[in-house]
Amino acid sequence: MNRRTFLIATTATGALWGLNASGARAAPYVAGDFEVQRSAQEWREMLSDAEYAVMREGDTERAFSSPLNDEKRAGIFHCKGCTQPLYSSEAKYMSGTGWPSFYESLPEAVETMPDNSFFSRRTEVHCDRCGSHLGHIFDDGPPPTGKRHCLNGLSLTFTAA
Repeated sequence: MNRRTFLIATTATGALWGLNASGARAAPYVAGDFEVQRSAQEWREMLSDAEYAVMREGDTERAFSSPLNDEKRAGIFHCKGCTQPLYSSEAKYMSGTGWPSFYESLPEAVETMPDNSFFSRRTEVHCDRCGSHLGHIFDDGPPPTGKRHCLNGLSLTFTAA
């Protein structure tokens, strides 16, 4: 295989996965008219490289890497991008997956969209105020909703009650 064929094949495969030629998601990955609007440069100035990759490019943090996974105090989890309250500690549970998990969000705090990357069909969840990627929602959660909002701790801050 020559270099040109390799580059074409790699770019085409990435496009199927929702990635751009550099291996990152095409930005902005969430299109929308959000209340909080910032340029890519403004986001980069306020976020670490890892936070930017997760919140603005739809990446996923490594499992069991977030201290928020083990957070057990009463309080509220907020969007790191805009401070909007997103999840109550009352809806948090230990899923064993390595990411902070909740069975529901606070009312009108998040939006969802289909995510068909990596040859799978998932439901992506993002902040409805700034569009920051939070994680994914799965149908294997506990009652009362049966949902698991599997979130990146890098997208969240926590305020104890």
